[in-house]
Amino acid sequence: MLSRKQKHILVKFFSMFSVVRGYNILIVVIAQYLTAVYILAHDIPVKQVVLDLNLLMLVLASAATIAGGYIINSFYDSEKDLINRPIKSRLDRLVSQNTKLSFYFVLNFIAVIMASYVSFKAVMFFSIYIFGIWFYSHKLKKMPFIGNLTSAILTITPFFAIFMYYKNFETVIFVHAIFLFLMISMRELTKDLENIKGDIAQGYVTIPVAYGEKMSKILLTILAALTLIPTYLLLYRFEVGHMYYFFYLSFILLLIFLFMLWKSRTKIQYLILHNILKFIILAGVFSILLIDVSVILNRI
Repeated sequence: MLSRKQKHILVKFFSMFSVVRGYNILIVVIAQYLTAVYILAHDIPVKQVVLDLNLLMLVLASAATIAGGYIINSFYDSEKDLINRPIKSRLDRLVSQNTKLSFYFVLNFIAVIMASYVSFKAVMFFSIYIFGIWFYSHKLKKMPFIGNLTSAILTITPFFAIFMYYKNFETVIFVHAIFLFLMISMRELTKDLENIKGDIAQGYVTIPVAYGEKMSKILLTILAALTLIPTYLLLYRFEVGHMYYFFYLSFILLLIFLFMLWKSRTKIQYLILHNILKFIILAGVFSILLIDVSVILNRI
């Protein structure tokens, strides 16, 4: 049996884990390593990539920065989340705002220290990234279009740290990045539809608030259509191995998404749509393993 103090500590831990969305950070860490092994450093032995201390420091710096970003985002959105996510908000509030801010500064400091192990350029990169996340949470998030664009850019920024480290400028990498950017942009806009009540109550001028649900659905349809361009290129112009299964699956899921989108009216319906996009993004991370299993096995 746990003592009362141990239970209190455990509850605080789960509360902070909820605030920093530890599960999302774990996915980003896995995605960064898979991207390094299969795409950015595909000509380097797997063991050498995995045991690269510089890469580890960049990944950990990314994780610390993202965790700090979730904290500062939770800090500014605490009132809005009471409306949009009441259950999660109650769990998050078990940790005081002062404690959250302390963790925020500690995590950012750790990120910069880890980046300093790699290079001064890495320190500058993460310093700008940290500032960008704060500025987005404080100001840009409440602005239509700019907020969505910034959020999508900040989400894929950790992968640019790995990209800059390996200096791999193959065209296929940019095409993958465009597909991911479009999917994240769709997810952000769908999330705005899901959270429209809280945004209106707290004065957040998102695209659904400023231009309405119909215009948001038109934009989502356009973004879904644009994903066909990188999908076509990746299927018919570049070698992606068995990852083609993922792109066919994502195409089918996007058709289902669009069909459901134009019938959706309620928060729970938009939540389902949001989860469809999250599944596509998550499946895309692990489908990187399908690019060329035999070559990877030979590189170990």
